[in-house]
Amino acid sequence: MSPGAATSTDDTSPTANPFKALKDPSLLCTKAFINGEWVDAASGKTFQLTDPSNGNVIIELPECDPSDVERAIQAAAAAFETFKKTPARTRARMLRKWSDLMLENIEDLAVLMTLENGKSLADSRGEITYAASFFEWFAGEAERTYGQTIPAFNPNSRILTIKQPIGVCGVLTPWNFPSAMITRKVGAALGAGCTVVAKPAGETPLSALALGVLGARAGVPKGVFNILTTHANLAAVGSAICASPTVRKVSFTGSTRVGKLLMSQCSETLKKLSFELGGNSPFILFEDADLEKALDALMVAKFRNSGQTCVCANRIYVQEGVYDKVIQMLKERMQKLKVGGGFDEGVTIGPLTVENGIKKAEAHVKDAISNGADLIMGGKALNRPGTFFEPTILSNFPESSILYSEESFAPIAALTPFSTLSTLLPLANAPDVGLGAFICTRDLSIVWKVAEALEVGMVGVNTGLLSACESPFGGVKGSGFGREGGSGGIEEYLVVKSLVMDVS
Repeated sequence: MSPGAATSTDDTSPTANPFKALKDPSLLCTKAFINGEWVDAASGKTFQLTDPSNGNVIIELPECDPSDVERAIQAAAAAFETFKKTPARTRARMLRKWSDLMLENIEDLAVLMTLENGKSLADSRGEITYAASFFEWFAGEAERTYGQTIPAFNPNSRILTIKQPIGVCGVLTPWNFPSAMITRKVGAALGAGCTVVAKPAGETPLSALALGVLGARAGVPKGVFNILTTHANLAAVGSAICASPTVRKVSFTGSTRVGKLLMSQCSETLKKLSFELGGNSPFILFEDADLEKALDALMVAKFRNSGQTCVCANRIYVQEGVYDKVIQMLKERMQKLKVGGGFDEGVTIGPLTVENGIKKAEAHVKDAISNGADLIMGGKALNRPGTFFEPTILSNFPESSILYSEESFAPIAALTPFSTLSTLLPLANAPDVGLGAFICTRDLSIVWKVAEALEVGMVGVNTGLLSACESPFGGVKGSGFGREGGSGGIEEYLVVKSLVMDVS
């Protein structure tokens, strides 16, 4: 059992009882992870973690502050001096082992995720598989950080480049994908030879801490992967990471508003940055589409993780000729969705992870109706413990509504008809963010015209999924910059050094 593990998972322990399903209790950690040690916050303060399905307190964790940040940064800096020299194949084997351990412990990792995030157990299992794939992918990429030989104009010169790890990296992750957002960043960083100080979301730290346990088992050296838990000190901890001159790179996934703040905080030390920020994805369904297949894609794009993904279909545009039929088909499918706690059998819609999510969803629905939208079904929070919101359909949502320019992060399907491509594209591109988009059509000429015209970083064609470990993930405009995953993901953690040699 790791020193940071909870000491009991029996039915008599009031805080540990929710974790009695764990096969390996050592994966439940109640401390921060700094320099390979499980530690309390320097202040001794803690915060309470709650289950969004019922509001119950399930555990207490260290409330880290900037003094803990400095400890973690110094540990990462010391470890970097050795880790950067580790052979790429050694790092690759370590990441593959880490991936294997995640899959071997998939049930326990899924239980932890469902408890803290609220998503269904099936969704949690899916995320663990997805998260592990990034370690496997970057294990391969670790051995492909090739340099170049460059033909020189001067016959007495030889020019070549090498790629080297940038250094200590700060990794700031959100609550909606508490494992995958860690592995997508950390896999690339460690594959490149960097060390990491990670700050998971205060709502979902258990998944990150469990990864710390498995990383140690996989052979990750002390100080290479550090994890700070915090809730009340979230802003102060993030600021300390951004302000540190020792941290040379920051990767952040979260809102555009916070991304701008962090970018400002990083400016004094001119860090390398990769930011995956807010989205407001259009889902565009043309009349010629296979409607059954299009509705399958829409259900995934809209209701995965209860509508709490950065690439959720936030604005659904349906061509006029099939609009009424699509509304009816969508309603029939949504009526089959089951809302409930993540451990309940057959649940497809779990609670919203944060309490403010309910207020935001209610505000979006109320605003849309007041601006002329029609409420087809749902529209309110469920009268039960936890943070549950009814699957909702809004028809004819107007440009003046809030959800036109702001992602709802809730199970709200907002649809409006369109007539022609020329009227559609200005609407689809109007928001100041551009992360993902979806197109459903059989016409390849439309696919190319629309995909090339959309101001986004990713386009799904006849599918509701945009992300895979081998595909670059990221946006344009207010959705940030840099790419995660794919062959370019590891480049975000490398610097190019040129060598110019006189051979005369």
